[in-house]
Formats: sequence, structure tokens, C-alpha cells
Amino acid sequence: MQTPRPLPRTSGRVSRRAFVAGAAAGVVTAVSSPTWAAADDARARFHTVGRVGRAADGTVQYSWPGVCFEGRFRGTGVGIVLDDADNDYDVQIDGTTAATLVTPGRTVSWLDGLPDTEHRVRVVKRTESPWTAGRFGGFVAAPGGVILARPRARSRQIEFIGDSFTAGYGNVSGTRDCSSNGGVNRNSNADLTFGALTARKLDADFQINAFSGLGMVRNYNGTNTGVDFRTYYDRALLHVDGDVWQKPDSWQPRVVVIGLGINDFSTPLNPGERWTTEGALVAAYKSAYHGFLDKLRTRYGPRTFLVVAATRLWNTTAFAEATRRIVEERNLRGDDRVRHWYYDAPGLDFLGCDWHPSVNDHRIVSGLLDEFLAGLSLRW
Repeated sequence: MQTPRPLPRTSGRVSRRAFVAGAAAGVVTAVSSPTWAAADDARARFHTVGRVGRAADGTVQYSWPGVCFEGRFRGTGVGIVLDDADNDYDVQIDGTTAATLVTPGRTVSWLDGLPDTEHRVRVVKRTESPWTAGRFGGFVAAPGGVILARPRARSRQIEFIGDSFTAGYGNVSGTRDCSSNGGVNRNSNADLTFGALTARKLDADFQINAFSGLGMVRNYNGTNTGVDFRTYYDRALLHVDGDVWQKPDSWQPRVVVIGLGINDFSTPLNPGERWTTEGALVAAYKSAYHGFLDKLRTRYGPRTFLVVAATRLWNTTAFAEATRRIVEERNLRGDDRVRHWYYDAPGLDFLGCDWHPSVNDHRIVSGLLDEFLAGLSLRW
């Protein structure tokens, strides 16, 4: 392994907090940085996909899974400036995953030993962190190299809204019990979810605004009363009460896929909950869903397709029936760009943590979504 190279004004001590998975494309080292700062002119040098809060020093903070940063550089290596002791990241060079950074902390992680030519780099947040924010400070070129102008944003955009199924909870585990193989975070990868897979096939920028355990009005097993997914949707930083994401004018997705309802309906109602019958829960769910669709329609305008997604639950058909009825009601009001997408497949194995979809399942669901989107009159 090569000797770590610190940024100017930083310490050269190798961070013991940063575990870096092996890189086929080169050598990876991590350097702790007690005087951590953004790379020079950082914001002009990377393209951001996902919701972030921007700081005056050029750094960005974020909470949602799947947020990614893309850059271009010329040279034999690149440094990734991060401040995050909670999340995991994949680093891709020229379209191939070269390393996984596991809870890197306040570090500059270097990927060296590359051919001395122009490269593309992509850093993607694999995990959820609703309790804290990560921070990204840009890319740094190896000696003799240069960070180039950021890549252009893609002309196609798609947004995914949902719960753990959308976030990729435990999807790379290969076993339903994750207690002995690193836990949920080590076995989650938002970049391998059905949404991310479909977006890449469409060559689209995408957001994954998903929060495990939350529903439209009822959370998993009736827990965390007083909040639901709608409490957090408008935020860039999930742990900051009152935070509001400042939507850039450039973010105008042509499709928004909403997958909320598994947590509302997948467990029986408990004594003491607000709803005493499934019918009462369905009524509250439908009312809230219509309000949420109103918000999205106001935000994105009449041309965006709002896809109301549902899947089969083991214990009830209320989820599928309620979402289908919601779409029918919107269509009767004259909004024919609200569509219903029901997905199920006999090949789903649910071998992710805690019976969640596996990577194989996400590939199958992505294929089903591809077929569904192909039937829409999209004008990208």
C-alpha cells in the first residue's frame, strides 16, 4: 500500500476509524483530517444528485439514502473528502465500483494507481441516517493531476419516495437474519435498489427519498406515533426539526414513484391506536395520500407522472385496494397523469435483512417498473 498523502494543512495519520474495502482499480488509503475543509472551489467541481444542504465553505450536508456526487479528473488518483462516521459509501471509477468506504469519519480517502488519463468518479451514500447528516467536501486530484469541470446533469430525472423497500434496507445481506453479518447498515445499498437500477437504465438523475419504518399515516406496528413519512418529506436534513429543502429550479422529475403503505397495513392494529378498525385506517390513509399527491402536483406541475405503487401483503389486500381507489378518484377529477402500479412476482425471495427484498428481488422489481414506465407517454 502506498504512503497516504494528506491534503495541504492536514495531518498524515492514517485513520483507524475508516475501513476501506479493496479496490480492483487501484490502491485505497484513508487519511484523517483534524483540520478538515472543503477542496478548493469544491461546488464547481462536482455534480450532486439528491437532496443536500449547502454551506458557505463549499461543503454539503445530507441525510437521505442514495445521495451521490459525481466528478471528473485527470491523473493517477483522486481523493474523496468526507466527514461521516455513520454511513457507508461506494466509490466508482469510470462506471465500476472500486472501493467501499465504511463509516469513514473525517477523512480524505485516496484511490491511487490509476492510468494517467481522464476519469469519472462517483461517490454514493449506500445507507440511511435519519439521526445525523454526512458531509462531503469535494474531490482532490493526486499530484500532477487536476480536477476537471463537473459532469453535466442528465436531462432525465425521476424521484422515488417510500419506505425500507425503496431505501434498500438489508438488500445485499443474502440472509434474513443480519445479527451476525454486520447488521442492517453493512448490508444495505441504496444504489442497488429497484429505483436506482431503473434510473440508470434510463440514464436519469434520481432521488431516493425513503425512510424505513414510516408510513403515510401509520408507522410499522403502530410505533412512533405523532410522526409519519409526511413529517420528514420536505427536509434535506432529516434530523433537523423544521428544516426545508430548497428545491433548485433544475429539479423537475418527469416521473415520481410513491411507495408508501406497507408500514400502514402490514401489521394488525394494536389496542390504543387512533384507528379501531381497518376501515378507519383506510379512510385516514386515503385522505392523507390525496393531500400528499396535491403537494407533489403543486411542486412539479401537471406534466409529471405520479405513480402510486403497491405490492402484495401477506395479511390484507387493503394496501392494493386503497391505492387503486385513490388513483381512480384522481383520474375522475381529471388528472390522468396519476397512475397505479401494482407489482408482485413469484420469483421474489425476500432474502434481505428481516424479510426485505434482496438484490435479486430489486432486479426483478426494476424490470417490472421498466415495463410499466414503457407504457407511459413519457416525453423525456
